[in-house]
Amino acid sequence: MRTQKNIYDYLYARIGEVAKGKIVLELATGPGMIARHIAPAAKSVVATDFAPKMIETALKAKNPDNLSFEVADATSLRFEDNFFDVVVIANALHIIPNPEKALEEIRRVLKDGGLLIAPNFFFREGGKKNLWQKFLSLVGIRFAHEWTEKEYKAFLESNGWKIKMDRVIKGRIDLIYVECA
Repeated sequence: MRTQKNIYDYLYARIGEVAKGKIVLELATGPGMIARHIAPAAKSVVATDFAPKMIETALKAKNPDNLSFEVADATSLRFEDNFFDVVVIANALHIIPNPEKALEEIRRVLKDGGLLIAPNFFFREGGKKNLWQKFLSLVGIRFAHEWTEKEYKAFLESNGWKIKMDRVIKGRIDLIYVECA
């Protein structure tokens, strides 16, 4: 049976490797699992989420000293220009009503030569949903965007990002892992 464990194991390992010694911003951190896993490798991590309850949950866990959490809107960030070496936004661009604005803000706060890591769940060609996606729809979970793998990569490129690396990881809901400059 497919699970999401293999997806998250890959994300923790790959993002941790990329984050070594870097100043990292994670947007849409949720309960902070990715941030918590990569912080030991990074110089520092600022993890943000739009939902105050998610930040409250993240703060209840044991967190490394170089990891901070705060409420933030990915489309309107308080950080100065060219500040972060790496920006991570995992499984979130598809739920943001205006993801183009989030990508503009990411570009602004990312240093020249910095890296955007934007893994995202995707839909099958022809809009076909797998069993888990059908279940999520039935319980009322909706996405602002239902991209296929090709559409998602085209979306990033049409917003000025050059895909440096991509990989599909199979799970209950398949994920496309992308690193962009």
